[in-house]
Amino acid sequence: MISEATTPRVLTAQDRCDSCSAAAQVVAKFLNGELMFCGHHAKEKHSLLKEKAVDIYDPNSVFHTL
Repeated sequence: MISEATTPRVLTAQDRCDSCSAAAQVVAKFLNGELMFCGHHAKEKHSLLKEKAVDIYDPNSVFHTL
C-alpha cells in the first residue's frame, strides 16, 4: 500500500536516506521497523519495496514518476 500526504507524518531535514544519507523522500514500513530512502534509492528499490513493505509513505509521489 502506498500512502500519500493524507498521513499525518511529516518528513523533516533530519530524516535521512538509510542508503546514502541524502534527504529522505520515502519511508517504507516493515513488520520489524522502517527504512527511509531518498528519491534515487526509492526508485531503484521500487519493486522490492512494493513487494516487501507493509506500508510506503510517499508524500512527494516519487513512485508516481516511474
